[in-house]
Amino acid sequence: MEILGAGGPPDRTDVALAHYLERAGEYLRGARAEHTWRAYRSDWSDFMAWCAVHKLPGLPAEPATVAAYLVSMVQRGARVSTIQRRVSSIAQAHRAGGHEPPPTADWTVRQVLRGIRRELGSAPAVKSPLLPADLRELLAVLDPGTRRGLRDRAILLLGFAGAFRRSELVGLDLEDLVERPDGLAVRLRRSKTDPEGRGELRGIPFGRRAETCPVLAVRAWREASGLTSGPLFRGLGRGGALLEERLSDRGVARVVQRAARLAGRHPGQYAGHSLRSGLATAAAEGGAPSWVIRRQTGHRSDRMLDRYIRSGRLFVDNAVVYTDL
Repeated sequence: MEILGAGGPPDRTDVALAHYLERAGEYLRGARAEHTWRAYRSDWSDFMAWCAVHKLPGLPAEPATVAAYLVSMVQRGARVSTIQRRVSSIAQAHRAGGHEPPPTADWTVRQVLRGIRRELGSAPAVKSPLLPADLRELLAVLDPGTRRGLRDRAILLLGFAGAFRRSELVGLDLEDLVERPDGLAVRLRRSKTDPEGRGELRGIPFGRRAETCPVLAVRAWREASGLTSGPLFRGLGRGGALLEERLSDRGVARVVQRAARLAGRHPGQYAGHSLRSGLATAAAEGGAPSWVIRRQTGHRSDRMLDRYIRSGRLFVDNAVVYTDL
């Protein structure tokens, strides 16, 4: 985009303006997480490719075009969650291009989306939580005599005890961890509920058993890796060679699923989120108040936490126990 005058060399004002505009673009990109931008780009690419096939303008798009695209996604077997994300991505692209209101705000598009949700159901595909007994089974198949085994043990136990999101777990640096007499203090520099980076501290107590203690697991991984700074969890090459790159959030899911497969379980039932949901469910099952669980999970309200509490307390204070059945 041409932003400066064409005649003569740029003066200091023009250079400063160019710098400010460049920095503004960087802040705009930083307003959302990188994986969110990747999803937007992927969604938008799919929509534009579909428009090209059908010789329809994509930007700006007509509401009827968006509605037809959503129907095509249903026929391709897309999930409701994917379809809803595509709607959001199309809206974002139009707003970024100055096209307000976006076609997704049209009554027809909204009603088509509502009909899709009613037909397909809007409940998200839920992965199984990893409860303490499940976690012990997965830990038992990891070899503590290898660097990979020690790293994966630390990921499973710290991910569970801290109820971390995948992005939070892989975003940790060694400088964010401080051992204290009662356990490990972990500083989250940024999270989904703290996108502006105010930061928060999350406590990881010592476990009741050495073999399932998250603090000892992290300590063992740090000693085996020889790391003193930078990313806590990194990729591993052949023979357990330590790589420089930070482990990706998808890498957490692969660690969980690999351990599940080795333990004889169906890996598709689990994901990185199984650690976080496992802690919330187990704590609710143990009778922990919702505010205590929220302090560890970072949920802002009981409404978001309710599905875990309902699952964990499914047979506690159940109406049936008050009958003579």
